[in-house]
Amino acid sequence: MAKRTQPKWEPPSKTPVPVLKLYNSLTRQKEEFIPQGGKKVTWYSCGPTVYDASHMGHARSYISFDILRRVLSDYFKYDVQYVMNITDIDDKIIKRARQHYLFGQYLEKEHKLPQILEDVDAVVKKLKGNIQNTTDPDKKTMLDQMLSRVELAVGEVESAVKSGDQNKIISARELLLNVAKDPLSDWLDGSLGSSVTDNSIFNELPRHWESEFHKDMDSLNVLRPNVLTRVSEYVPEIVDYIQKIIDRGLAYEAGGSVYFDVAKFDAQANHHYAKLVPEAFGDEKQLQEGEGDLSVGNDGINEKRSATDFALWKKSKAGEPVWDSPWGKGRPGWHIECSVMASAIMGSSIDIHTGGVDLKFPHHDNELAQSEAYFDNDCWIRYFLHSGHLTISGCKMSKSLKNFVTIQDALKKHSARQLRLAFLLHSWKDTLDYSENTMEVAITYERMLNEFFLNVKDLSRNVGQQTTNDSFQKWSSKELELNQKFSEAKDLVHSFLCDNVDTAGALKALRDLVSTCNLYLGDKSPDFSANALLLRDIASYITGMLRTFGALSSDSTIGFPLASASSSGFDLEETVMPYVRILAEFRDGVRTQARETKDVEILKQCDNLRDNILPTVGVRLEDREVPPARVKLVDKETLLKEREAKQKLEEAKAAEKERKKNELAQAAALKEAKRKIAPNEMFLPETDKYSKFDENGLPTHDNTGKEISKGQQKKLQKLQATQAKLHEEYLASIKSSS
Repeated sequence: MAKRTQPKWEPPSKTPVPVLKLYNSLTRQKEEFIPQGGKKVTWYSCGPTVYDASHMGHARSYISFDILRRVLSDYFKYDVQYVMNITDIDDKIIKRARQHYLFGQYLEKEHKLPQILEDVDAVVKKLKGNIQNTTDPDKKTMLDQMLSRVELAVGEVESAVKSGDQNKIISARELLLNVAKDPLSDWLDGSLGSSVTDNSIFNELPRHWESEFHKDMDSLNVLRPNVLTRVSEYVPEIVDYIQKIIDRGLAYEAGGSVYFDVAKFDAQANHHYAKLVPEAFGDEKQLQEGEGDLSVGNDGINEKRSATDFALWKKSKAGEPVWDSPWGKGRPGWHIECSVMASAIMGSSIDIHTGGVDLKFPHHDNELAQSEAYFDNDCWIRYFLHSGHLTISGCKMSKSLKNFVTIQDALKKHSARQLRLAFLLHSWKDTLDYSENTMEVAITYERMLNEFFLNVKDLSRNVGQQTTNDSFQKWSSKELELNQKFSEAKDLVHSFLCDNVDTAGALKALRDLVSTCNLYLGDKSPDFSANALLLRDIASYITGMLRTFGALSSDSTIGFPLASASSSGFDLEETVMPYVRILAEFRDGVRTQARETKDVEILKQCDNLRDNILPTVGVRLEDREVPPARVKLVDKETLLKEREAKQKLEEAKAAEKERKKNELAQAAALKEAKRKIAPNEMFLPETDKYSKFDENGLPTHDNTGKEISKGQQKKLQKLQATQAKLHEEYLASIKSSS
């Protein structure tokens, strides 16, 4: 007998799987993401210019990039090095720091009211001049509103002075100084700004706002960067970087400043200026905004060879901070900072660079040009990812136009998780409108998930912590179908995340999966028993995805942690649930007995415990036809709001019931009153319609004296005959009752 051998083994055919693609602003299309170092990813993100409170525009960028970062590292398992800068040297910071200092000095002098009014009058004149010279409609509206507020405050002061009431005068004076702070600070800066020489003044403001920025990011559960760089700490490196660009012949010194030579750079075969927004090349308005408010030379004449050139180093004027350089005392330009700091940490070619869409041109295009000039390459950044704009209820958001919502103000209305869900439900690269409608959609999504998690938790508790023979049950066709939907949902989520990290599509797939689970849980078949292990696996997967997206910061196995638990540092649900369940089971027994004996008072007490007592300690009981009741731990505030809403609904129902009852009573009263009227008298009061009647009380002529037609008379006779029957019934009822 021949020796048997193993049969030939054939591998399974490969199933095509989606690959991660990201929308690259350098190509304006989705490109397959291929890091230069295998699974290692270098990532530089433009950080904030810290001169004021962080607003929802900042949240738009930093939450969006946090989501992208988490998905790449936690889902796709890339080893991400995330570097972010803090811009603490900038025209806006310099100007704001001076204004803040000068306004503080002005308040310390405690000027008399006449002097303040005289100064505010000068401020008003300057404001009116600015309004006349402003062409931007949004800025013009903002200045008009500012002027109106100042003039109203001046009127309040004048009214208070006339009254002679010192308390009113003091209050009106404080109001005026508060309302006029911004234009008054700007006016003071115009005349006294050059006198500010203490460099520490320019350090205090950015340090304060950087600290506030970090607090805001922590509040939003945004991961801190692996490396944070500050411009003020990299001035020596910036000087060396600029010098090398000069040595390559692509920058020049003029009047103590250094400018990048765009034309010479663009003429070289391996270089290309304005890669991101070539159509903006030569746009002088955008170029000037990129240079900053303080970019004009000392004598008021621009020193650049071409309008397209931009500053790498600015000669400091009076009232500006200074650092030493080969070209004299000055300070870095805005664009150079990112090139130097990113290059210092990550070298000559970086995988990902992120920033707001408004930074594309000229900031990011200038970054690319100066960095590629320094390294003499054409690949400083491989993938440029830009977050979309944020609007406020459909209107453009702008800090300079005073149309913005701070992050702290937003967090007073909505939780960090709700804000993040709002962002997750929209594409990271498209415009997002921050409005009540947007937030309501996010809150509804959160509520849907939370109810699902609570139901699964309640079901899972009955399974117990220890594994026994009873922990497992045979899968029926219903479990097989649910598991198939689960598998399809995971594949769908993966495909959405591969497609430019489409979190909106992924969340829709999760919502559909929850809907499928809810239908499964709602099965009323007599032999149906929900499979807790399968549902727990699904809930754990959804929880894990939410954690990946940054919508959960805890390590909870399932669902959202209670607010009190997350702040106290221990698992409150694990600790208190055994005691709550004992109470719930005792109530189930009492309630079942009371229903059998029809003891109304005990049933009322059971309802009172469920509706009024337990919600005040964060416990929701949901009774079922067959015990046990569902037990859910929910934030107390949420339950109290639910109870209040339920009470309002019950009150509305009671009011509607009372209204209908009154309507029926009124109708019955009218009907009874109508029955009392004799048929020959029913038309006599209607003198606005009829002027003559026959002996039976029927109208013969209308109110104009015109004889009534035969057809109309027949209709009136029918009405009178009907009334005769009603009246006879009424008379009969009186007779029978007597």
